[in-house]
Amino acid sequence: MADYRLETSWRPVEGSFGRLIFTLFNLSAEPLSGFSLAYTSETRVADKHVCDGGSLKRQVAHLHEFRPPEGLSVPPGGHWRFTVEGLTREPKHVTSGVKSAYLTLGDGRHLPVGFGDLLLEGRDGGISPPLLPPGRVEEPYSLLPWPLALALKAGELPVVLYPAESTRPEAVKALSLVLSLYQRLYPAENVPFSLCGVKGGRAVRFVNESSIAALAYEIRFTAHEVVLSSADAAGRHYGLISLAQIMHGARADRESFRFPNFGTIADQPRYDWRGCHLDVARQFYPVADVMRLIDILAWNKLNVFHWHLTDDEAWRLEIKAYPQLTEIGARHGPDEALVPQLGDGAEPRSGHYTQEDVRRIVAHAAALHIEVVPEIDVPGHSTATLLSLPGLVDGQEAPDSYRAVQGYPNNALNPAVEFTYEFLGKVFDEMITLFPGEYIHIGGDEVASGAWLSSPLCKALMEREKIAGTAELQSYFLKRIKAMLSDRGKKLAGWNEVSHGGGVHRDGTLLMAWEESAVGIELAQQGYDVVMTPGQAYYLDMAQAEAWDEPGASWAGHAPPEHTYAYEAEGELSEALRDRMRGVQACIWTENFLSRAYFNRLVFPRLPAVAEAGWTPLERKDWSRFAAIVRMWPVL
Repeated sequence: MADYRLETSWRPVEGSFGRLIFTLFNLSAEPLSGFSLAYTSETRVADKHVCDGGSLKRQVAHLHEFRPPEGLSVPPGGHWRFTVEGLTREPKHVTSGVKSAYLTLGDGRHLPVGFGDLLLEGRDGGISPPLLPPGRVEEPYSLLPWPLALALKAGELPVVLYPAESTRPEAVKALSLVLSLYQRLYPAENVPFSLCGVKGGRAVRFVNESSIAALAYEIRFTAHEVVLSSADAAGRHYGLISLAQIMHGARADRESFRFPNFGTIADQPRYDWRGCHLDVARQFYPVADVMRLIDILAWNKLNVFHWHLTDDEAWRLEIKAYPQLTEIGARHGPDEALVPQLGDGAEPRSGHYTQEDVRRIVAHAAALHIEVVPEIDVPGHSTATLLSLPGLVDGQEAPDSYRAVQGYPNNALNPAVEFTYEFLGKVFDEMITLFPGEYIHIGGDEVASGAWLSSPLCKALMEREKIAGTAELQSYFLKRIKAMLSDRGKKLAGWNEVSHGGGVHRDGTLLMAWEESAVGIELAQQGYDVVMTPGQAYYLDMAQAEAWDEPGASWAGHAPPEHTYAYEAEGELSEALRDRMRGVQACIWTENFLSRAYFNRLVFPRLPAVAEAGWTPLERKDWSRFAAIVRMWPVL
């Protein structure tokens, strides 16, 4: 237990974003003096603020460091209280408070500080409603996403399913792969498949049928066998997952779910891009967690893993040409180049993926018919990069000439520094050996409107190229990046801001509409291929209810699972623009994911809800049925 503890509360104040109250308790046996208190929080203090009982020593994005009044000594069992009024926005939820804290003593030592939730004073926080109803099923089969067409009659539950005699080796291997997937997801459950015949089991006969569409499958059930037909390996894989799901539900809840003895399933995905994004910059996830998440994606028939590998907080990918990126840019601590951010405390914290780690993860995903799309976020969100490689900075530019959305100063790669392109070229050269998919995601989001305008090098570039303003500078930069990717046989993916300032050439470009669904419509009208991932429905870090006690972010409101499930990404897209919509994607931003419990509470069941939106036609969706089935689905 820490010898010091910080309690925080928030009180509404008319005409402002309210007042934070901090109370530091000295639980040690010694008086505390000559110290400063640092904490990290997404509720940031504004430049113009009033602090009563202390003073702000420094602020770096989410890190705040406060001093007590001169000469203050906190006796054992005593406390120091200070208040702050003047915030950048109003906190909405319990997770809007402190995410880590530590003390710095006069001799330079850093001591951990315990902390609790942000408490609400002077206002009713409301009560969280149930997020998932009991649900009901009219057709007793546990399939999620629900298939395109189904006509089945329930019968006896077989002991196990096994490949029929003379099954080709590749089909046996495919069945074995899904069997292993099931065992990883449900290690305490009986297996749905066996590789050899079992009395009381049922044979699965595999048929290659060229008339079936790519990625599609058909399953025919009889009293004696199950016939799985597909035209390709992916369709066969999805069919096997469906069989495993049916077996799982029929065993796990025998009152609600059955196994079919007669009938057919005909199924294929609604969209070809059914994705899930994971931010590993704010919180690092070890290889085992990443691979388990990929297993969960496969179980939900998602086929894209968008891996957000860099941001202001960290650079997580080993680049052999620039070892500083992970030696410096993946390490946080009070005395490190990257100061503590959300969840970092008195002890340094680091983590990155070696290239061998990446190869293992990419191979694991590929075996499950999932493509890994890596993201290196440029030109903005690059604080970790710039601190690792100071040569990327225009040394003539004022070091605090603008602040980014999250409070970082000067966090964008400079488009007028030629080393920027040399650096990215070497990064891309190594990435293409690790990621065989067609896309590299380059971010392109949230560059501050004043970025680069005080850089003498950028002023010269703007004059030479007849460029006006930050957005056009970013367009100049991204056009060069797109050409670099094209030379390496890759296509550019990015967030919707890539279209700003003239954007980039539409061919070979895929943009993700995150700010709101209307942005996706605008991008399609401009000729871009689009993946819909609006924060209001598909950002899984958003709180699921308005109540104060609900964890999560609030900038896009709150998104109950039913809203995420019901949201229709095509929105108001005209028929002429439908071909521009490639699919949908869930996004897991991890500022609020400081524990496994918070991860599972926020991501599930909304991730399977997005999966069903990506696979199942609107007219086949049913919220009550989904609610009955999804409670049996795996979590991290």
